[in-house]
Parts: sequence; C-alpha cells; structure tokens
Amino acid sequence: MFQDREEAGQLLAERLKAYRGDPNTLILALPRGGVAVGYTLSLTLHLPLDVLITRKIGAPGNPEYALGAIAETGALVLNQEAMRAFSLSKEDLDKPIRAQQEEIARRQALYRSGRPLPPLKGRTVLLVDDGIATGSTFFASVDALTRLHPMRLVGAIPVGPRDTLIRLGQQVDELIVLMMPEFFYAVGNHYADFTQVEDATVVRYLAEAASALRAAHRPSPAS
Repeated sequence: MFQDREEAGQLLAERLKAYRGDPNTLILALPRGGVAVGYTLSLTLHLPLDVLITRKIGAPGNPEYALGAIAETGALVLNQEAMRAFSLSKEDLDKPIRAQQEEIARRQALYRSGRPLPPLKGRTVLLVDDGIATGSTFFASVDALTRLHPMRLVGAIPVGPRDTLIRLGQQVDELIVLMMPEFFYAVGNHYADFTQVEDATVVRYLAEAASALRAAHRPSPAS
C-alpha cells in the first residue's frame, strides 16, 4: 500500500530515472489524482509537467460505470461490450458526451488558461495517473496521444488490475507499474491517504512544477 500519491510518484521516479533531465521528455498527467503523482515525478526528474484532460463517460443511471472516455483532442473510446450490455447506441451517448466536452473545456480554461497541448511529435511522453481500474480514461488518453505521433509513449501507473495492465502494455512503448495485486477492487484501496484532489490543488501543482523547472535551469550567478 502507498502512503499517498506523492509516495507513489517517488517510487515511479526511481523506475523512470533514465529520463531524468531529458530535454525531449515531458510528463502528461491525468487530472485530478494523476497530477499529484506527476508533480512528484516532475520535481524529482526535472521534467516539464502538463495535463491531458480525459473524461469518463458513465452509463445512464450508473455514472461510475464507464462506457468509455473522451479526450480533449476529441479521441473517443467506447467499451463495445458494455454498450451491448446496456443496449445503447453511440447516439444514446450524445448528451453525456457533450456534458464531458463542456467539462473538458472548463478544465482547459482553468488548468491551462485555454492553451492547447504542447507539440508532442518526436518527443517522449510519460503518461501518468494515480492508478487504473477499467482503464477507460487511460486507454482513451493513449489513443489520443498516439494520433499526435510522439517518438515514445511511456505509461506510468502505480497500481491496477493485471488483465487491464497487460492489455495496456500492448498499446504503449513502455509500461511502468508498481503493483498488480491479485485481488483488485478499487484504486483507493491501495492508498492510506486517497484524499480527493481539488481543482485548486491541480493549478497549484502545475504552477509550482513550472517554477521549480525554471529555477533548475536558471544559470548560477558568477562567483
């Protein structure tokens, strides 16, 4: 069990130290919880931190059950098996998809002042979350990033179910996982402190990571 997201980030940083200070690498974290992990990675590895905003599409009457997810780039991934189980067509999801697009726009304005994702072509991307369960948002994020042609896409996940992670490992260039428990119920069960991360904390983490990176790259005064 991890004490908190910061400890998970420190442990991931140990596994990702080959990327430390690499000018061609950046961290993209999934808000909100993934940003706490990504923040620690950014400070430890001296890499820029940004967010990739991806939203889960919940089932009608059961919003916690993921039917799929949509990324800020427009990439949409649907769980066809779940769609059949609920007897739904893509048209049935038009309203919840629009709702998530509105939330994505709100977060873009808040987290990035509306600016787009940085250019990713030819770069290494460390895609980070605090854990995955069904993996719907992470798979949609991978799909979105693959279309932007990074040189290398690395998934960094503290904890998740084995079957989901095996499938994910086939879709990224490298997958770093700290824990694959035999019995997996929920991400929060593997943290002593899994306090919800608020918008204000995400904004603070992004600002502090950028400030720390600028300070690290500032030339030392002449002695």
